[in-house]
Amino acid sequence: MSGGLWVVIPAFDEARGIGATLNAIAAQRDTDFRVVVVDNDSSDGTAGIVRTFAAAHPVPVIEVISEAQKGTGAAADTGMRYAIAQGATRLARTDADCLPAPDWIERINAGFDAGLRLISGQLIPRTDEGVSWRDRTIIRVALEVASAFGKVRSGNRDPKYLGPYVMTPGCNMAITAELYTAAGGFPRTAIEDLHEDRALVNAVRTITTDYGLRRDVRVYGSNRRVRAWGIRKTLAWYADHRYRPEIVDIR
Repeated sequence: MSGGLWVVIPAFDEARGIGATLNAIAAQRDTDFRVVVVDNDSSDGTAGIVRTFAAAHPVPVIEVISEAQKGTGAAADTGMRYAIAQGATRLARTDADCLPAPDWIERINAGFDAGLRLISGQLIPRTDEGVSWRDRTIIRVALEVASAFGKVRSGNRDPKYLGPYVMTPGCNMAITAELYTAAGGFPRTAIEDLHEDRALVNAVRTITTDYGLRRDVRVYGSNRRVRAWGIRKTLAWYADHRYRPEIVDIR
């Protein structure tokens, strides 16, 4: 069935790691969904790896499409709009370096069934990448602090907003197709230019209050920036790109 829930996964040069993400997707307890991987002009055979995996794992159905414009925003938006054109009514997104929990799809659908139109999930640092327990703990605390700070920061406060800011990681979120369209979708930007997930959330806040955090919607996110840059620079990167390295696409 082409309608229902679709998962969108933007991917750029993820040949070394996307297999783990696809395995986590294939291990979902609820398999009534479809997947579109958006190859963002990769040069390392990412698309071929996804097609090989899809051929060996027919459930759920996994498709690959392409987007030449660089950027997580551009690739994610292309995937979302492709899914909507195929009849999707519910959309979820994760990234190609993340591991959704086995009940991820179940919990997303439960959130939608409870009346949410935008679901913010819980992001948890992966434990399989050689990052210390100390740094993983710092990341988790920092995420909670950032979530609290986001509610009071001036850029997220305006009379036009109908409800409070809710930090919504692009790699663990879900939204109804109708709300995605009404909000204008992800801005088609590069990751170093704009946090496209924050922009989408703030657009949603001008339309509805039917959004919220669901801590039972869990995704384990990559720590590769911590390994490459260290904890302090990584936190500065996520805090409005206060740290801007020459190379941002860490692999």
